Amino acid sequence: MRASLPIAFIASGLACFGASAGAPAGDSAIGQFQAIRKALHDSHSRKDWQANLEAARRQRELLNGSPHSQLEVARAQLFLGSNDAGLKTLNVFAQMGGSVDPSPLAPDWAALAQQDAAVRLQQRMAMNRSAVEHASEVFPLPDPALLPEDIDFDPRTQLFYISSVREKKVIIADLRGEVGDLAPSPEGWPVLALKLDVAHERLWVTEVALQGYAFAPAADWGRCALLAFDLKRHVVVQRIEAPRGTALGDMVLTKRGDVIVSDGDGGGVYRLALGGAALERLDHGEFISPQTPALHPDGAHLFVPDYVRGLAILDTRTGKVQWVAMADRFALNGIDGLYFARERLIATQNGTSPERVVTFAMDTARQQVVSEKIIERATPTLGDPTHGVVVGEDFYYIANAGWDAIDEHGALRPGAQLPTSRLMRVRLSTL
Repeated sequence: MRASLPIAFIASGLACFGASAGAPAGDSAIGQFQAIRKALHDSHSRKDWQANLEAARRQRELLNGSPHSQLEVARAQLFLGSNDAGLKTLNVFAQMGGSVDPSPLAPDWAALAQQDAAVRLQQRMAMNRSAVEHASEVFPLPDPALLPEDIDFDPRTQLFYISSVREKKVIIADLRGEVGDLAPSPEGWPVLALKLDVAHERLWVTEVALQGYAFAPAADWGRCALLAFDLKRHVVVQRIEAPRGTALGDMVLTKRGDVIVSDGDGGGVYRLALGGAALERLDHGEFISPQTPALHPDGAHLFVPDYVRGLAILDTRTGKVQWVAMADRFALNGIDGLYFARERLIATQNGTSPERVVTFAMDTARQQVVSEKIIERATPTLGDPTHGVVVGEDFYYIANAGWDAIDEHGALRPGAQLPTSRLMRVRLSTL
């Protein structure tokens, strides 16, 4: 589940993240981020660009040098008249694969754009907008109103399980694209995360009354629950409500059968142990908006993507977090779905500009990214990608889900239509 944060910080105002009831006390990452965003907002309003630059640099440090934090720094530099420094920072953004309209970032971009450095920058960003296509369509989802979010696959039945945010249910689809309903949300809330535990005949899902969205009754906003459906009878056999204010939007299951869920609004990563009845918080407040965790091969760690801070390695025994360096090369922010297969991380990134699906190769210690390969970017089929699933040698993912067609209340944007979502597939051995 993407964070409740604009994709670009530029001119977006103050992003508001509310700490959940389960958030650790003290100066959490969310608290630090809120304070910095307020400083950026206030200094921008006063046109105090020196103070703005100082806040932007603090934000860049907190966000581990993410591409959009580079844009904030570049804007302050350019408004201070430090054009060489601003263009250099924009080049960092571009070499991380980013592309934006640079004109709002400088008081006189029209004149600056004629300089050789600015011309080369714009050429590089144009290249970053070029289409890359290594995947093929498996089938379209026939109902544009679904707003599909998560997906899993049952190898026994050869069926995909897909969650629907707008229609608040779980659907199934076979490999030909024949679709049917499996189960509605018991509370009538959007269904987000979804994972199959075939060994224990369970389907785990989260239903989330998304704050401010018309998809759920206003009286329920801020509530969410983790549910287990019996796979044979399609009835709920366990329900655990999370602390009010959480939004458990992403999930992974351990090999043992523990459920790991992340709270994209409140910043927490939680575990429900196999056979357990209560959620246990694993982190100590380092996350702002954690998304889909991926299992580390050692069984003791998780790769946890934070929508704004980037990629972390979480020790599930101690709660210690190690951030993977972006190194001015790799955009590790904006990840919604994350998966580990064939010694690579596979990411669906709907929080980058442009959006993309990509693989990251890691070093032998699995602590640093050493290279990347884009699976899909800037194609007619990609739209807004959400989650995926590895099936044997293939990676399947949901493309063109439709989040970009709705506003922060779930209503269609003026002039927008809900698109036809697609299931895409790429053979991992070809990458």
